Amino acid sequence: MATPDGLQYHIAMKPGDVGRYVLLPGDPGRVPLIASFFDNAEKVAENREYNTYTGTVDGVKVSCTSTGIGGPSSAIAIEELTKIGADTFIRVGTSGSVQDWTKPGDLVVVSAAVRDEGTASHYMPMAFPAVADLDVVDCLRIACQIKGAPHHVGISQSKDSFYGEVEPDRMPLSDELKARWKAWVMGGVLCSEMEAAALFVIARIIGVRAGGIMVLAGSHNVDQVSEVAVEGIRQLIKRDRESGRLRE
Repeated sequence: MATPDGLQYHIAMKPGDVGRYVLLPGDPGRVPLIASFFDNAEKVAENREYNTYTGTVDGVKVSCTSTGIGGPSSAIAIEELTKIGADTFIRVGTSGSVQDWTKPGDLVVVSAAVRDEGTASHYMPMAFPAVADLDVVDCLRIACQIKGAPHHVGISQSKDSFYGEVEPDRMPLSDELKARWKAWVMGGVLCSEMEAAALFVIARIIGVRAGGIMVLAGSHNVDQVSEVAVEGIRQLIKRDRESGRLRE
């Protein structure tokens, strides 16, 4: 859906404004920080919750676009970014910890997500899994190793209600919410956030790649997760060049 001047309606960009590789934080204020790890980064658009910087990594155009909070706005971002040439997406941000043996500041490379949200149900039935692209997962894992970042690889819970998680006792569905949380703990889910499931499902449908890397809450240091995410892009570029996927 484009405006009369050819811009995508929500992200306010056109073909050529972004690279094929796009990092997706939620917070618009984090975009300049993430883009500081690019070369020659410049702001190209800002509209609603969508703030975008574009630069290069190893000579390849890459971008960072904020999505705002939750599945609906993230779905719009990936849909419109794909229409203007992006084909590889990494969700990067903060998340709640589910397991008590993890530590604040640990990173989680998200390999799949619990569809405890509603956006993706408008695309596929709930039986359809929300799974990250294997190459994206592997390159993010390698990036963590290169940067020496403490990390885990596994499943995230994507939900629609922040306060339903952090203040369940005041909710009319408190018993159900706490029972479901117990299930995620027993099932080995590592973290809880609000976007990954929608991104993974939509990416599969439209034929693009998506993954995610999160920093566990309790640490306000988003520099490391940002640097690791950009290193993940660097590893993907290297792999794509070697395989012939990236033709320059």
